[in-house]
Amino acid sequence: MAQPPQQQQPPGTTGEMTPQPRDTMADYTGRDLLAGRRALITGGDSGIGRAVAIAFAKEGADVAIAYLSEHEDAERTADLVRAQGRRCVLLPGDLAGAQHCRDVVDQTLHHLHGLDVLVNNVATQHELDSPDELTEQQWLHTFEVNLHSYFRVTAAALPHLPGDGVIINTGSVNGLRGNKKLIDYSATKGAIHAWTYAMAQALAPRGIRVNCVAPGPVWTPLIPATLSPEHVEGFGEHVPMGRPAHPDELAPSYVFLAANQLSSYYTGEVIAALGGETHPG
Repeated sequence: MAQPPQQQQPPGTTGEMTPQPRDTMADYTGRDLLAGRRALITGGDSGIGRAVAIAFAKEGADVAIAYLSEHEDAERTADLVRAQGRRCVLLPGDLAGAQHCRDVVDQTLHHLHGLDVLVNNVATQHELDSPDELTEQQWLHTFEVNLHSYFRVTAAALPHLPGDGVIINTGSVNGLRGNKKLIDYSATKGAIHAWTYAMAQALAPRGIRVNCVAPGPVWTPLIPATLSPEHVEGFGEHVPMGRPAHPDELAPSYVFLAANQLSSYYTGEVIAALGGETHPG
């Protein structure tokens, strides 16, 4: 069913979305693929991050969630993680700041007593009608959140990741083909893909695997909070499946990449979940 036109103030909340996204992994059964593992997920309060946090918990992992200020969403995610008998640490704050990126890693290590899996997932975007509207301030802020936080959190985490540690980045179809209305966002996502390839090569000798999930359209709070009501109404209809993905449909890809039992020979991969679109390039 197509979503009606709607708009929220950034960063957006799940409760105001119509229809509600499927993001609680209600039909997912874990197999202890991540038993005893400790994960930090940025942007973990809602959307893809929420679904990944719950899926990881169902697989036996304890989870720390870094998020901006969406406390109601974050508490809901924490409740769902804890319902699986796993620990959940909430870490609010702005990941555009270098010190906070280091702080979330320190807090994860303190509360979970280690870190095995890092999911760089936080993102912001701003729709444009023309490239003339793109200010330097917006360009720099998008890079601070979408790309520099990935670098900074990873840099802080690397000394603590074990030899079988895992890093998973969230890219985007817009990083594969570009998007004229999301110019700065597209640039950051393309950079994330290339950074994933480079880091995978650099960290392979240490046994740390680095991969990326690059989704097409996904129904998350970011969409009504950053796109026009008209764009929201037709969001995702252009793909062959004729609809956006729900977060629950993407989280299993993160489980696959996080679980050494399933993906021990996968590193430097960008998994593009595009609803039937041909992979660009």
